Amino acid sequence: MKKYVYLGIVAVVLLGIFMLFSKQSSQSPQVDNSIVSDYKNATYFIDGQAITLKNGYAETEIAPQSASKTITRYFGNDLLTDLNADGRDDIVFLLTQEKGGSGIFYYVVGALNTEKGYIGSDGYYLGDRIAPQTTNNSQNPKHKNVIVVNYADRAKDEPMTTQPSIGKSVYLKMDENNKWAIVIPDFEGETR
Repeated sequence: MKKYVYLGIVAVVLLGIFMLFSKQSSQSPQVDNSIVSDYKNATYFIDGQAITLKNGYAETEIAPQSASKTITRYFGNDLLTDLNADGRDDIVFLLTQEKGGSGIFYYVVGALNTEKGYIGSDGYYLGDRIAPQTTNNSQNPKHKNVIVVNYADRAKDEPMTTQPSIGKSVYLKMDENNKWAIVIPDFEGETR
């Protein structure tokens, strides 16, 4: 009887070891998705949510087990510029999000160019159903690594169905945490 108990214990141990090794070999190695070779495939953070693009496109569920999806798309307005003063050309561009309603929400994002690839930033919200214009480097000599995003918007009292006609600009600078900070255009101090 003891012989069968020992054989049973050995069989269970061997089966456990076999299952452990087969599980480890079937798992693919962990890949760091935060650094990629193409900025249209990087991960960006929109309203605190990580959005990983694939060829400039992503679908995410609005809520777990929800039929509604948020569609994130590459819009364009690319600007090659050095955002973090490391001597490398980074990329600034716009993303749009559609969340199932009639709104199209625009965000400014940056992709930092590192030795290993691109790292995505957070998204700066520009507005809903705006008309993007240009993205440029600030011409203010006191602004180092500051970009300017120009767009048309509506007046506060106008309905969303009104065509955007009021020109606006936002001055942005990337901080050390890959987050956008607003720069006041006529501020007498110096940005670093």
